Amino acid sequence: MRSAINTVPQRLVQPKVQEVSKEKIKELHFPKSEVLVNKFEQVMRAKDLEQSIALGNVFHSKVSIHFEDIEGHKKVSTTVWGLTDTHVILKGHIFIPIHRIVSINY
Repeated sequence: MRSAINTVPQRLVQPKVQEVSKEKIKELHFPKSEVLVNKFEQVMRAKDLEQSIALGNVFHSKVSIHFEDIEGHKKVSTTVWGLTDTHVILKGHIFIPIHRIVSINY
């Protein structure tokens, strides 16, 4: 029998985040699955991405993008240059698939 005191629900455990340089992103491999299963979170991510473009193009501000590749949770601090229907575009022709982005912090 498990003790309720020592049991922590999996969703409350914060994943370990590895910070990567934007240049390293070209070497990462991304699964095809969506990281956000909740439609509301996907809509909020899209709004945050639009905001990050304005911050990057107008104010040259960096944002922190949290995403997942095949190895786990990662983050990069960078300026967002553009968006396609499927990818975020960073300086140097570097792309992150939108469906693998967990959050954008600015």
